Amino acid sequence: MKTIFLDTAVLLLLLVGVGLWWRGAVRVRFLPCPVWLAWLLENPYMNAVASSSTILDRLNLAPGMQILDVGCGSGRLTIPAAERVTPNGAVVALDGQPAMLEEVKKRVAAKHLTNVQILLSRIDQDELEKNVFDRALLVTVLGEISDREAALHQIFAALKPGGLLSITEVIPDPHYQPYSVVRRLTEAAGFQFDSQYGSWFAFTLNFKKTDEPHDKTLQQPV
Repeated sequence: MKTIFLDTAVLLLLLVGVGLWWRGAVRVRFLPCPVWLAWLLENPYMNAVASSSTILDRLNLAPGMQILDVGCGSGRLTIPAAERVTPNGAVVALDGQPAMLEEVKKRVAAKHLTNVQILLSRIDQDELEKNVFDRALLVTVLGEISDREAALHQIFAALKPGGLLSITEVIPDPHYQPYSVVRRLTEAAGFQFDSQYGSWFAFTLNFKKTDEPHDKTLQQPV
């Protein structure tokens, strides 16, 4: 019995250590959730605390809207979002892993959807059109982005005035970002807090695009 307890404790410590290393490593290199772990985002626990329908219900989607799904993975949110904004709306499914986007393509084809655009990108470069999206999604993704500040500025620019950025975080995601970090980063990029759902272990925070980016470095007199 004692041996089993020690083995379990060692395993837990190892998992915690790997998680902490991973959280730090993503700040300097691209280390997203690998394709073979995509099932972690589509399981009974995730469906209970942060299902695709729950997250999308918090966005007041309507037909005709343009949606940006950042770090779309295998398309857990992409597909139902595309179905909700038909007939004239569309979804851009953005991810930095080609294998993930191949999974999205399979799902799009299976549903016979024609309003999903695939975009291979890590979101920290200036690749998006300005002022075109009504909603942007970051679901258990923010912590995976190496340059979170640059990514949030890109999303800010891509949203229409009054558009919403929706960020969802869920424990035990190793990239989990707490309330305070999410608010600090998004508000520094110019977003205004709009609404909050859930609790600390599984929450969604929505932010609205304001008129001007809140970048103190740009506001300093020359």
